Amino acid sequence: MKEKFVIIDGTSLVHRAFYAIPILTNREGVFTNAVYGFTNILLRIIEQEEPKYLAVAFDKGRTTFRHETFEDYKGHRKPSPPELKPQFALIQRILEALNISFFELENYEADDIIGTFVKVGENRGLFNVVVSGDKDTLQLISENTVVLLTRKGISQTDFFNRSKLKETYGLDPSQMIDVKGLMGDASDNIPGVPSVGEKTALKLLQQYGSLEAIYENIEQVKGSKLKDALLAYKDQAFLSKGLATIECCVPMEFELDDCLYKKPNYSKLLGILRELEFNSLVGKFLAEMKPEDTGEPGVQKVDIHEFINRFDKRKPVSMTLELKSDQVTPQLERGIMVQEQLAVVVNLSQEEALINFLKKYPDIKLITHDFKDIYKYFKQAGVYLKSPQDSLIAAYLLNPTASNYGIEELVLEHLNRALPEDQDHEKVLIEKTAILADLMSCLEDKLQELEMNKLYMEMELPLIPILADMEMAGVKIDEKVLDEMGQVLQDKVISITQEIYDIAGEEFNINSPKQLGVILFEKLDLPVIKKTKTGYSTNAEVLEQIAAVHPIGEKLLEYRQITKLKGTYVDGLKTLKNIDTGKVHTTFKQTITATGRLSSVEPNLQNIPIRMEEGRRLRKAFIPSLHENTMIAADYSQIELRILAHLSQDENLLDAFAKGQDIHTRTASEVFGVPMDQVTPAMRRGAKAVNFGIVYGISDFGLSRDLGIPRKEAKQYIDQYFIRYNGVYQYIQKVVEQARENGYVSTLLNRRRYLPDLFSPNKGIRSFGERAAMNTPIQGSAADIIKLAMIKCHETMAREELPVVMLLQVHDELIFECPQNRLQEVAEVIRYCMENAFQLDVPMAVEVKAGPNWYDLKRIL
Repeated sequence: MKEKFVIIDGTSLVHRAFYAIPILTNREGVFTNAVYGFTNILLRIIEQEEPKYLAVAFDKGRTTFRHETFEDYKGHRKPSPPELKPQFALIQRILEALNISFFELENYEADDIIGTFVKVGENRGLFNVVVSGDKDTLQLISENTVVLLTRKGISQTDFFNRSKLKETYGLDPSQMIDVKGLMGDASDNIPGVPSVGEKTALKLLQQYGSLEAIYENIEQVKGSKLKDALLAYKDQAFLSKGLATIECCVPMEFELDDCLYKKPNYSKLLGILRELEFNSLVGKFLAEMKPEDTGEPGVQKVDIHEFINRFDKRKPVSMTLELKSDQVTPQLERGIMVQEQLAVVVNLSQEEALINFLKKYPDIKLITHDFKDIYKYFKQAGVYLKSPQDSLIAAYLLNPTASNYGIEELVLEHLNRALPEDQDHEKVLIEKTAILADLMSCLEDKLQELEMNKLYMEMELPLIPILADMEMAGVKIDEKVLDEMGQVLQDKVISITQEIYDIAGEEFNINSPKQLGVILFEKLDLPVIKKTKTGYSTNAEVLEQIAAVHPIGEKLLEYRQITKLKGTYVDGLKTLKNIDTGKVHTTFKQTITATGRLSSVEPNLQNIPIRMEEGRRLRKAFIPSLHENTMIAADYSQIELRILAHLSQDENLLDAFAKGQDIHTRTASEVFGVPMDQVTPAMRRGAKAVNFGIVYGISDFGLSRDLGIPRKEAKQYIDQYFIRYNGVYQYIQKVVEQARENGYVSTLLNRRRYLPDLFSPNKGIRSFGERAAMNTPIQGSAADIIKLAMIKCHETMAREELPVVMLLQVHDELIFECPQNRLQEVAEVIRYCMENAFQLDVPMAVEVKAGPNWYDLKRIL
């Protein structure tokens, strides 16, 4: 069997891919749908055809030698869509990484390069396979050349050789040029003979053989109209044939060996695939890589004593620990330390040697991946490590919406390398640890380039030990309060359940969406609002709409709130209470949210449903760890609106905060055109909804729903707000415009969030991106400021040796405990630290409360 030379029409396939696949972008808003489609069909062709030689041809420029003959050649073609143009360069980067040669030449089209390669292949005794979406390439078919013609999409191709062409068109390859001479080609603006379509052209050529023969026998052509058209447009027919003829001898220097199909450059290829977020293709190439392709670092394993003897304190040490999960006292299972190419594996029996080593070198330059648990492990052993370099935190700052921050994924994304797959778990751990130094160096360079190094060094890293200390401290739980509350809630569940049964007229399983759907939409005949694949939707949004028209909706919502409160929090907190400490120890996550907000998990103490009185009362169960202590809650007042004033520089907002006015009353006064002392509670409530809604891009529909007012009235509220607060309006327009231009938004401290949704063709998704662009700089800046406040409080209290413990962070609120006799002193320090954590153009305000538990708090500052 002859060796194959696969020749691909790159321009044709890129266009086919672009229109076959919906618009896709990566997190930075880079368009990728044509790249993805082209790469997939290319890989499928390679797998299917197994070429010896492979080349891709592209058009270069819009003008070719054909324009010298016919100025309007391809004159009707529209410019490439702006979403497509930049994808050609990305495709060529992928081809380079695949080690696939591609060619383009001024004054010639891809078809001409393909025709030239076909002749070279035939002269060298190869079997040519042309892949294109352009029927013009059918003229190249011969005994040693076939064409794979892509269909309208890109998932399938039609195979054409001589016999298939004859079967389909009744013609030989050379006659396909004559078809174009007769019928022309609207897509290329080749005129042909007016009124002659494909059917007529094929019939004429099947009868006479060629364009020349048709004119030699013109008197025999049947049909006076056809004959007249042929005679009238004879020159145009031959011009069109010339335009459609592929030039098979372009003046291009190349060696066939340049087209040898070789193994990809895996590191470069995986890098660009990760950049474009083609995760399925990343998996494909990882699966086919051999160990010699991975470029993994080699390290020498030694015992701990030799490692310590050869340790150089001037150089950084990479460390990973496998710990048994325990919030308070994590236990070592295995640890890895690597300095340059020297590695040590530390097991439990060597724990003492490891701890003594770190006590001797407390300022060791560490590189870790997720330092918090490492800090907690060593702290309980009496070793107080300083915040090291941490690849997890750095990677999160660079891409806060990633789904995975595993070392393997990060090495692939940032170093274009793949860690070897191995059954030996210890070897894998060593390799992961060994590569942390290179990974961290790369991440630091990127943080520096994006001007986020200060955010990383001065906020996120110093915060790690503070969060660890808070987790270890925990919050004491009064189980008696939980028991009493559980009984009250259980009685309420029984009562509400009976009320629901009475309204429904029968008993049923309220927790079964299927049974509930039957009651609501069949028995009670309520309007069906939404359906799912399995039946009626009964989610909270549906029940809220039902509540507006039927009493069962409100009762069902209340039932769900009460059962969740009892199950998740009252019963859940008791199961999560640590037996040894009598406390619950939440975990604070730094790398979950796109805005930089901290997350609390297992249990989530930031999400206690405080809109209900029963939820608020749950806070009674959170008490100081010592009888003589008191709880302190310090809460930023309207911090997001103050940040909005700072960012927008709106004169009215700035003035209101500078004068210490109630912002919602001031807004109501501005919007409704009445003096502040005449603002009614209803006006203030509406203004408050608008104030906070504006930050989240609220619509007239959303505001009308929230306030229970007509949509027209809600629109008037919003319009009037923007008239009076024009600086806010201008800011919102500007921030969305800049987000579209840059692909991201930034907080006051330069935290970035990429917003690919802004470029979605789907209006709903695009609107979500716009709302995120409005909100993220505000909410993200608030998250940054509370983190700075935590650091400032921690440093000040440590410096002044104040007997206070930071327990929780709940978005804009910090919770502490301290001895009752030091309360006033501590409270004043907390307020000072929080109000001076960051300088805005408006004053920051913090309200401080204290009390015997988290619920019974009274304002003291």
